[in-house]
Amino acid sequence: MTPQELAAVIDHTLLRPTATAQETEHACQQGLQWGCASVCVLPCYVGLAYSILRGSATAVCTVVGFPLGSLHRRTKLVEAEEALAQGARELDMVMNLAAFCSGDLRAVEQEISAVAAMVHRHAGGKLKVILECSLLSPEQQELAARLAAHAGADFVKTSTGFLGGGATVEQVARLRRAIPEHVAVKASGGIRTLEQALELLAAGAARLGTSATASLLEQAQQRVTNL
Repeated sequence: MTPQELAAVIDHTLLRPTATAQETEHACQQGLQWGCASVCVLPCYVGLAYSILRGSATAVCTVVGFPLGSLHRRTKLVEAEEALAQGARELDMVMNLAAFCSGDLRAVEQEISAVAAMVHRHAGGKLKVILECSLLSPEQQELAARLAAHAGADFVKTSTGFLGGGATVEQVARLRRAIPEHVAVKASGGIRTLEQALELLAAGAARLGTSATASLLEQAQQRVTNL
């Protein structure tokens, strides 16, 4: 896989709580230069990201209900509406884990469906639902993935990278088996080496979320050079 091919499946991510506007601007310029699928920024920087990325093939991505997920549905809808109004086209929303673990699957599905409908009113809009797999049993992961897919998610995503562990090959393969082909899997959390990235892609991930993009692309270039 060439660096260009790898960049095209990466959401270059800067969600550190202390990230500055200057750091976010730099991340957007990097993502644009590398040809990343998107740059995922804090909600307060969506407008800034859009001013840099508008008109390019690199989408503005941000988060909703992040990182815990257990917000009221109306709150998530307001977050999504504001992000879309400011130029975001890809939203990574944390599933309501509290409702899910309480067995209130109807509430979880209704929330995802409502946000998905809002996102899909915008050209190129994509909703990625974060399941936080490391906090769920294998059976719960499969159920959550199927529920999100049925409710209209474009992607199911392994984790926030803030809670529990990061993405694993086993999680990605499990999610891929659980959902229809038209719904994609995003692996996120702890992706630091090219070997990890390639294993996750081979397991079925269509997108990778990482803040270590520069290192991954450098590793990819070294591999190409050494061939």
